[in-house]
Amino acid sequence: MLTRICAGGVVFQDNQVFILKNDKDEWVLPKGVVRSEEIALDVAMRRVKEEAGIAAEVISPAGETSYEFYSYSRNKPVCNKIDWFIMQAMDDKISVNTDQGFVDGGFYPIEDALEKITYSQDKSIVRLAYRKYIYFRDDEAQTTVG
Repeated sequence: MLTRICAGGVVFQDNQVFILKNDKDEWVLPKGVVRSEEIALDVAMRRVKEEAGIAAEVISPAGETSYEFYSYSRNKPVCNKIDWFIMQAMDDKISVNTDQGFVDGGFYPIEDALEKITYSQDKSIVRLAYRKYIYFRDDEAQTTVG
């Protein structure tokens, strides 16, 4: 089995999360393969920018997921292991990259996004990341005020 190390971003803006719809009609999070000499954090930030046109800052690691599938082009099973990072969008500008096979995308309220997201592991990482995001956001607001 081929194992690929990947990295992706769970990008928030206020109480919304960014998701993408690909050409297979799946709602997913931005992510990509970590090539040799690359750092997962850099790959996650780059893929968020390339796939969604979003400038974001990283708040914290979110966790990791993995899944297996059969690659017909490689003629073998593949395991993707993904390191996720919680990110906050710097502004509300997005640009879905149709050249990479995405047909739609945007910031959605958390509950709406969870209904749309295709894969249960992506739903789980969004739930976990949102709890952490709220904690960091509220903690930062208290620090600035106090």
